[in-house]
Amino acid sequence: MVAINKARLLATFLELVQIDSPAGQEAEVAAYCRQALEGAGCEISAESDREVPGSNTGNVIALLPAFPEGSQHKDTKPLYFSAHMDSVEPCLGIKPHIDEGVIYSDGTTVLGGDDKVGLAAIIEMIRCLAEMRQSGSPHPEVRVLFTVQEETGLFGAKALDQSQFDEAQGALCYVLDAAGKPGLIVNGAPCQHSYQAVFTGVAAHAGIAPEKGASAIHVAAQAVAALKQGRLDEQSTSNVGTIKGGTANNVVAAECVVTGELRSQSKKQLMVWRDYIEKTINSVAMSKTNEAGAVKVSIEWEVNYEEFFAPEDSPQVELALRAAQSLGIEARAERGNGGADTNVLASYGLAAVSLGSGMDRVHSTEECLAVADLENLARLALGIVQESLT
Repeated sequence: MVAINKARLLATFLELVQIDSPAGQEAEVAAYCRQALEGAGCEISAESDREVPGSNTGNVIALLPAFPEGSQHKDTKPLYFSAHMDSVEPCLGIKPHIDEGVIYSDGTTVLGGDDKVGLAAIIEMIRCLAEMRQSGSPHPEVRVLFTVQEETGLFGAKALDQSQFDEAQGALCYVLDAAGKPGLIVNGAPCQHSYQAVFTGVAAHAGIAPEKGASAIHVAAQAVAALKQGRLDEQSTSNVGTIKGGTANNVVAAECVVTGELRSQSKKQLMVWRDYIEKTINSVAMSKTNEAGAVKVSIEWEVNYEEFFAPEDSPQVELALRAAQSLGIEARAERGNGGADTNVLASYGLAAVSLGSGMDRVHSTEECLAVADLENLARLALGIVQESLT
């Protein structure tokens, strides 16, 4: 039984976080990951050479063949492991340091553990499998998906060539990108739809002839005030995120744009709330008329990602729970309420769940990561591969 190399794992993580990689600028991290994976015996897919729109590189897609060669039955599906290469800003010039077993930045940037903890753990797992080969220990085929632009809209995952998953429908997939201690399996997440409501009024001089105008801002504000926000029901949430409009204080605003989002663990319930939002906004707009006429509104929706759910007795959850328990890691499965590459990969037909990765205070300059959690995440990834053979 090969164990993780703790010193090597920590060095990999510290090297990764010091490589600048804001969304769209992941090329250096991608090169580092490709070199590490190739050095451990992985085959890099040609798709990795195709730049994702908006980024200066492509996703890194790699395959570690089963060992011994040809040992995996043709009907046996590979195991997938995924993480993303971009970091939220401020993430330039990260200077990590360790204090009493916890890794921090210097306080001027994020740490970048989201999601370089996932990258480091998967690279260490692959290196351990390469060492298992040398000792004659078998392992199944493992495929790696390192994506770009996850933080700005899951764009790397959405840009993947879906045909590569045609023969891997139902393959187990673990995305190492969830807050929470290793051992947490996020087995469900909501769908998210966002909307843009454009209110169009009539411009007029606000001091000389305000009655000749119809304020788009005034109607938009009343529509926002009429909308239920926050937690709508046990499965659904809604939020208005931005309001922009007007040109000057002395001009009745001719346009105002409102954007918001809607999430639900139930697609059916989400559609009910979509209908509610549209009817509420339209009703408010239609009721506000004056001599200049009514403020008109148009609403456009975008599907950001779809929901996924895997019950505790599903193969992907059961394997992760079993692997964690065999390693003495406290394990549990629960739904989350955020989106991740997991949502996209599940929509491609993979049996995907997210794994708690030890991230703490993410998306802030107070972000930190316990070294023990980094180690446990790598142990769990390796344990999942090993446990899949039993």
